[in-house]
Amino acid sequence: LLTKHIFLTHPIPIPSPFQSRSCVLGITRKTKERKMAGTQPLVKRTCVKKRTKKFARHQSDNFYRVGASWRKPKGIDGRVRRRFRGNIPMPSVGYGSDKRTRNVHPNGFKSAVVNNVSELEMLMMHNRTYAATIGHSVSSRVRKLIVERAAQLAIRVTNAAAKLRAEEDE
Repeated sequence: LLTKHIFLTHPIPIPSPFQSRSCVLGITRKTKERKMAGTQPLVKRTCVKKRTKKFARHQSDNFYRVGASWRKPKGIDGRVRRRFRGNIPMPSVGYGSDKRTRNVHPNGFKSAVVNNVSELEMLMMHNRTYAATIGHSVSSRVRKLIVERAAQLAIRVTNAAAKLRAEEDE
């Protein structure tokens, strides 16, 4: 029976591909986005994750046919399901992040998807908490209108430069 054990010799947690390294380490860094935008978050908290390592499926290290993505064990005699000591941990509510920093980007804002200018108006009173993210299917013409209106309302747009090309002189 082969088992793979990985012991970390350093105290730095390894981030998952879905979160930034600064968020995992509890470090805030000044980015060019923060320098160029006028609107600052109401409260800037460092987000600290309780667990950054992904939960692995039971026996995924023993068999190639068993994928590593988490599946809840459902067997009648399962050691992992019954939470015996020395087995892999199961995801539970206790691993959740702090409610105040959950879904908060490293820039300090929560994200709200905006598809038109009228949806941007809803963020007017919450411009220090939420930042607008322009939807994937929005045309470049409407994107330009959204970015202009967001500047008037002092709303941060996370992807303001997306799909905007420099106009060519004719």
